[in-house]
Amino acid sequence: MKAMAAAAGALVLMTGAALADGGVTVQLPDISQIDDAEAARLIEELANVNVITSNCPGYEISNGEWTLITGTGDRLAAKLGLNATTYDKKYYGPAFKLLDDPQACDRIGPTAKPLIQKLVDMGGGTTPLTQSQ
Repeated sequence: MKAMAAAAGALVLMTGAALADGGVTVQLPDISQIDDAEAARLIEELANVNVITSNCPGYEISNGEWTLITGTGDRLAAKLGLNATTYDKKYYGPAFKLLDDPQACDRIGPTAKPLIQKLVDMGGGTTPLTQSQ
């Protein structure tokens, strides 16, 4: 389900919290000081990690972590002025092509936790603020 959500593109969020599939909401990091070049690098890394953690056994992440990754990616896409189609084509298309590389899981999977920690250090969170019943 997470991979499908990633492939379909995400609703660009303008708030400081993101709601994930399943109703988990987390605090998103402050991206206001990130320039466009850094935003583009980070959104690429987020898309790659999202695809790998959603499709590679052994690299699964929690719903809160997934929401942090996807919500931050959506905010960065908004910052860069990307619509959902362009966001998917430019970032998720290449990310899904990584799955054709047999080493991609083991190369990118270990970068997930440090990336999540970076987002937490920027003010994001993985602990659900709310959860639907």
